[in-house]
Amino acid sequence: MQLLVAYQSDPAGSNLAHHISQNMKQDGEIYRGKNYDLVTIPTPAISADWLEEKYHYDGFVFLSKHASENRTLALTCHSTGNFSEALFGGRPRQVAIPHPHLQKSYMQVLWEKRNDFTKFEITIEATHHGPTALNKPALFIEVGTTEKQWNDKVLCGSVATIVEDVMSMTPQKNDVAICFGGTHYPEKFTKELIDGQYALGTVVPKHALDHIDEKLFSHILERNKEAKRALVDWSSLGKNKQKIISLLETTNLEMMRV
Repeated sequence: MQLLVAYQSDPAGSNLAHHISQNMKQDGEIYRGKNYDLVTIPTPAISADWLEEKYHYDGFVFLSKHASENRTLALTCHSTGNFSEALFGGRPRQVAIPHPHLQKSYMQVLWEKRNDFTKFEITIEATHHGPTALNKPALFIEVGTTEKQWNDKVLCGSVATIVEDVMSMTPQKNDVAICFGGTHYPEKFTKELIDGQYALGTVVPKHALDHIDEKLFSHILERNKEAKRALVDWSSLGKNKQKIISLLETTNLEMMRV
């Protein structure tokens, strides 16, 4: 059983949650469903490392707004974690357990419905922000990118319907890969998720590679126990190329260049 989570002061998250709750039965603060429950929380989703103290589920799916400096319209999803300091929730140098199969299913269905979202980029983001300390898989599903979209009930309703559909099915199991390199919006990894054979775990972007050392690398492996492969955006590794290769050579992960 999964738990959908929205922050009450997040307009996009609240709109997504409101739409989904219409088809659920309220039980106190929890909305109950067959395959998932839903709750709205009083604290920011990025700081919800406390969730397991109160809610006991097999995984957590956060419904959230997306913001970016360039204000490009986007529908995104991503795993969470911090590779250095914790500026936006979570703990420093800690990554959450990814939700790879659910993420792949969501992105594939979203892509199938892309004609309903022609103004939007459909993309994953590299792993970033909190929460990081949960002991069950976590995934952020986001609607961007400005207040206009966050408050667009028709848009949020359309995305929420996809969330409902995906959460109501059993995700197909794919081999899981940890990703290294690429930008914050990694085109190659997004394409792999939509069209390729692999589900994705933690995505370490090129701007975070400086922070990867043996200790953090081991922690990432521990949080990605399903992973059998490492996808490497070879052209973006820069000065960290040999470091990443050497770390991967200490594992049983099959390294694949993309």
